[in-house]
Amino acid sequence: MRAALYRKVGRASEVLSIEEIPTPQPSAGQVRVRITASGVNPTDWKTRSGATGADPDGFQVPHQDGAGVIDAVGAGVGERHVGERVWCYLAAFENRYGTAAQYCVLPPERTVALPAEASDELGASLGVPAVTAAHCLGGDPAALAGTTVLVAGGAGAVGHFAIELAKHAGARVVTTVSSPHKAELARAAGADLVVNYRDDDALDQIRRFCSHVERIVEVAFGANLALDVALSAPGTEIVVYAAEAEDPRVSVRQLMTANVRVHFVLLYRVPPVELAAAVRWVDDAVHLGALTALPVHRYRLEQVAAAQDAVANGALGKVIVLPN
Repeated sequence: MRAALYRKVGRASEVLSIEEIPTPQPSAGQVRVRITASGVNPTDWKTRSGATGADPDGFQVPHQDGAGVIDAVGAGVGERHVGERVWCYLAAFENRYGTAAQYCVLPPERTVALPAEASDELGASLGVPAVTAAHCLGGDPAALAGTTVLVAGGAGAVGHFAIELAKHAGARVVTTVSSPHKAELARAAGADLVVNYRDDDALDQIRRFCSHVERIVEVAFGANLALDVALSAPGTEIVVYAAEAEDPRVSVRQLMTANVRVHFVLLYRVPPVELAAAVRWVDDAVHLGALTALPVHRYRLEQVAAAQDAVANGALGKVIVLPN
């Protein structure tokens, strides 16, 4: 098969190559997926660059997310069948065969049925962003009904799905963005109120909409802490899913006085029961047509380095690599 891979960490253009390698065969307890679209996330370029990863053992095919069709199953796999269309998540976690290739092999629980009406591009966009969003929202849609949620960065991939999942669950959603174009994307996702956080009266705009929020899905904890605390009430939960370039300095007393809960999320280490709950929520929402794809930027497999660089440089929308 043709695959993108790297044998050491470093710059995308220096370490990523396109090679012909043996098509992997599924071992016991694995399925093989013929990949039709591979989604690129920040975690992919950070691992490849060495920011959060080390040199792989032998080689690594990158990318955690993708869409495709199961074309082979290993022994002991009963819940997936050949010909089933699926979306994949955490494909490259503790596995050398990520989705930036014509085929990948992975455990069946990291594949989820993709309905016929959902596009490959939506399927490849789910994975890390949508499951992260569902977990940050608490993993239980029933608990969100009637609440108000603040989603920081509503035009990003996690923010996009957080808005759609929260609305699907019956919550009101406030989101912050940094430009008119990003505001359009957040409104298209269904946000009830979209505020440019750079506005001098950003807090006042939100307070005219609600006195406080019950949950905050946060992409920049340090930068947004003052706004988050101002919109919190005792019991508000701030869920942080991304790290900033510099670790923020925070006032423990400020958080203590506000009586907020702060929860940090790294999807790779979410307990299996909680991860499964988030995946089920995303699965249900996809089958009900509640989730939509962001604007897509398509790259061929030969352009995988440019695709990863686009994500690293903050591409607005979803970057997809097409392996065939």
